Amino acid sequence: MRSSAMRDLMEITARPEVISLAGGLPDTSTFPPESFAAQMTRIAQESAAEALQYGPTEGFDRTKRCIREVMRAEAMDPDLDDIIVTTGGQQAIDLVAKTLVDPGDVVICEAPTYPGAVPVFSSYEAETLQVAMDSDGLRVDELERMLDALAAEGRRPKFIYSVPTFQNPAGQTLSGERRRRLVEIVRERELLLLEDNPYGLLRYEGDPLESL
Repeated sequence: MRSSAMRDLMEITARPEVISLAGGLPDTSTFPPESFAAQMTRIAQESAAEALQYGPTEGFDRTKRCIREVMRAEAMDPDLDDIIVTTGGQQAIDLVAKTLVDPGDVVICEAPTYPGAVPVFSSYEAETLQVAMDSDGLRVDELERMLDALAAEGRRPKFIYSVPTFQNPAGQTLSGERRRRLVEIVRERELLLLEDNPYGLLRYEGDPLESL
């Protein structure tokens, strides 16, 4: 186990003299302290016992219903039983890797990729292979060549990890044509695809693209 780039980054950004553009850190002047204080007061008065007690590990149904409403905005409609509430994308990535990865397994992702992902894959002793991107996102032609080379060696990846929309850190968005081809590839080869989609709704212009 080694310290991740995310941990090192957060240690630097915690310094009061630092204004970092390297992480997804919102402008603290936009935080609504009055609204936050009012919500905390209401919770303390109306539902302190529920708020402070242990809850179901997969998340409260009300929270899961809210998550489903957000997902519906991107044309997804999962069953509540298929939703697990985590403390963020980092924990979700860890749970997937913990569940699926054995030492020596191959995981494929983009180059570059979210800096918090590769250390997780490495902690479970996966071999991480990366596929280049261009202005239209992940090069699916290179992905196919990589999958063919792995198949020739008798290997197959445990899953493909992708941040297809406003990719972190490159900022590219996977084109609609490539999205469709990527989904075709994983269906044809019976592979798992882990889509990390923290920024899909943060669009200033243009039409949203379908989630994978």
